[in-house]
Amino acid sequence: MLPRLAVLAALLALAAPQAALAQAAKPPAPAQKPTAKPGTPAPQPPAEPELTPSHLALAREVMLGSGMSRSFDSIIPTMSDQIRKNAVTRPDLGKDLDEVLKGLEPEMTLQKNRLIEIAARIYAKRLSEAELKEIIVFFRSPAGKRYVETQPQILDDMVGAMQDWTQEVSEYIMIRTRAEMGKRGHSLQ
Repeated sequence: MLPRLAVLAALLALAAPQAALAQAAKPPAPAQKPTAKPGTPAPQPPAEPELTPSHLALAREVMLGSGMSRSFDSIIPTMSDQIRKNAVTRPDLGKDLDEVLKGLEPEMTLQKNRLIEIAARIYAKRLSEAELKEIIVFFRSPAGKRYVETQPQILDDMVGAMQDWTQEVSEYIMIRTRAEMGKRGHSLQ
């Protein structure tokens, strides 16, 4: 279950509205030629700029408005379920284990909030305040609300389609590789 959640979280990160992506796209930095002489230490990358509280707040609003935090909601219950399943060998622990896990819920909520802040910081590093404001306008619009509402179903469909596609392409590549290797006098099983 956790790998699927990771895929969904990654897809959510990639599933930003096209309009927002077009406005947020920045050209890649030109490649720099090495200027240091052999044997001299490589120059250190520049320090990351300090993010302002307003920039982080906008990034947090975009992250929450995008619906991405929904993907975080199931991670901790899934972890708790795994702990319960691993403790099945000791049924006598069931009641106490449930009480302990219930008692840890406030701490786990704090951990989820920490992940939300990490995600917001990632958004803020990649998008300017002006871009974030435009994205927020989109998410508040009827189309943006509908976009967010449909993401879980779209992502489920995409994960299924990706799994089918991966299987098909894998088989195709193997068939083609065998054919090409056969032309060279090699037989692959």
